Amino acid sequence: MPNGERLSLNRILKSRDELPAGARVFRKDTITSQSPGTRYDVVYEGRTYRSEPGYWKTDAVRMANLLKARRVEPTSRKLSYVRYFDDFPVFTLNNVWTDLGGIQSRADPKIYVVQTATSVIERCILMATDPGDLVLDPTCGSGTTAYVAEQWGRRWITIDTSRVALALARARIMGARYPYYYLADSREGQLKEAEVSRMVLSTRPVSGSIRHGFVYERVPHITLKSIANNVEIDVIWEQWQATLEPLRAALNTALGKAWQEWEIPREAEVSWPSEATQLHAAWWQARIARQKAIDASIAAKAEYEELYNKPYEDKKKVRVAGPFTVESLSPHRVLAVDEDDELIDQVAEQRGDYAAKQSFPQLVLENLKVAGVQQVHKADKLTFRTLNLWPGQYICAEGLYSEGETEAAPQRRAAIFIGPEFGTVTRPDLVSAVREAADAGFDVLIACAFSYEAHTTEFNRLGRVPVLKARMNADLHMAHDLKPTSTGNLFVIFGEPDITLLPEPDGTLRVKVNGVDVFKPQLGKVESSSVDEIACWFIDTEYNEESFFVRHAYFLGANDPYSALKTTLKAEINADAWATLHSDTSRPFAKPQSGRIAVKVINHLGDEVMKVFKVL
Repeated sequence: MPNGERLSLNRILKSRDELPAGARVFRKDTITSQSPGTRYDVVYEGRTYRSEPGYWKTDAVRMANLLKARRVEPTSRKLSYVRYFDDFPVFTLNNVWTDLGGIQSRADPKIYVVQTATSVIERCILMATDPGDLVLDPTCGSGTTAYVAEQWGRRWITIDTSRVALALARARIMGARYPYYYLADSREGQLKEAEVSRMVLSTRPVSGSIRHGFVYERVPHITLKSIANNVEIDVIWEQWQATLEPLRAALNTALGKAWQEWEIPREAEVSWPSEATQLHAAWWQARIARQKAIDASIAAKAEYEELYNKPYEDKKKVRVAGPFTVESLSPHRVLAVDEDDELIDQVAEQRGDYAAKQSFPQLVLENLKVAGVQQVHKADKLTFRTLNLWPGQYICAEGLYSEGETEAAPQRRAAIFIGPEFGTVTRPDLVSAVREAADAGFDVLIACAFSYEAHTTEFNRLGRVPVLKARMNADLHMAHDLKPTSTGNLFVIFGEPDITLLPEPDGTLRVKVNGVDVFKPQLGKVESSSVDEIACWFIDTEYNEESFFVRHAYFLGANDPYSALKTTLKAEINADAWATLHSDTSRPFAKPQSGRIAVKVINHLGDEVMKVFKVL
């Protein structure tokens, strides 16, 4: 009990619904061992106990610490060790996880047909990996593994054959808010570690490496050995004896008693004089304080266990997902084998499924004819009057469209170039295609591809023939399951960013984005849009002509992206920091050593375009 009295747990629970605050549950454990050790007499509250037929677990000197700490309790015939439940209030996880309530949790929002509970994946990752380790999930699904790995500071790779699963996982990871845990290898982590462990602040240099882990909550692991070896108990005992012994002597004198410490009653009798009542209260107050001091010393000096599933969280910070990429690989053909591991000749089976199917270029042309080519605004769509096959090496079709909306508008011929189903269009591909289009007298080349190499952004015209680079929607990967429709933006032309380089007096540069220049085939001219059409834009201030690395990031748009960001993160954003990001003009940066910078612009539909500038 809070006052030090020890009662039966059943007796307490029968008389009330719950334990009082400050009560500690304990059980009587064995204090003897069959292993040969020491035998001696132990005097407890005036009675002598022996260890026979076994041996005491500790020697006489250390047994005195257990007695002073009230860690022994008699039974009918022998002494027992007092083991509190909170001496080690955690349990090692076993291989039966009935506490998780099943593979699928009702607490998780369902976004996929088969979705594993985050609690299951979380336990697996925490038991099998350390921060900074790499986690591989070959069956992505809704991205639960990647989501949990991102939260707990693990690197991750996840794989799936379904574009639906990958799209859901990508949106889930990017739209999530994650707790920010104190890194052990950081100054904030060192301060938190010193606070938790009550030790001197470390002066070790820090680098912010996540591989050193987090600062974790910990629980004391109090054992009989740690109490018996705690020399501080003697010091605390002697300090409080200087207060308790005079009070006990005065109380005995006032009542004419010869009580030992364990004989002093818990409650004062009504018939006692006021002086004795005051001495009794003062003695018990000091007695309880001594026990609290000893218990605190026991907890501080004991070993502890870190709880790796409970790192300390910095409530002042909100973390979002780190950068990641979505890669696609060409599909591989699968050869079936029978029960004898012999290859199955599927063609010889004469099934209808093996008949010739529509090729990828035919599928693209069929959808292109129906959907047309969408530009920045939904009203700006290039619709083909006819779309016919063309027997070229790079050009596969000829499309006719009207340059204007009237019946008398002149007809223009567009050469259609289709990129690979699984791959990237390179600049040499476009150069060869536009040369072929020029030789055949086409007015414009329309390239349709899922992705373009960075160098292609520098190529927009060859002679009189402009090049329009239309990005194909990933829905086209669904092939024969996709129904041709004119409502979806399957082919979108974004345009070219209109950029101004601003030299600074100190030799640095700034970039100003003015909008996006879009060539409109219907009008036969280039029109510029405002920065309202731009959702965000990025700068690679040291473009290496191979990959784009985001070094500056800025956000624009007609709507209020600041409010959208606050809503998404559910947190306040530093206004000064946001002001440096919500701008059409970049911060100054040094001239690139590579001689090139690249600017990437993304609109509200997710379409992107990049432009490379030479800087001397």
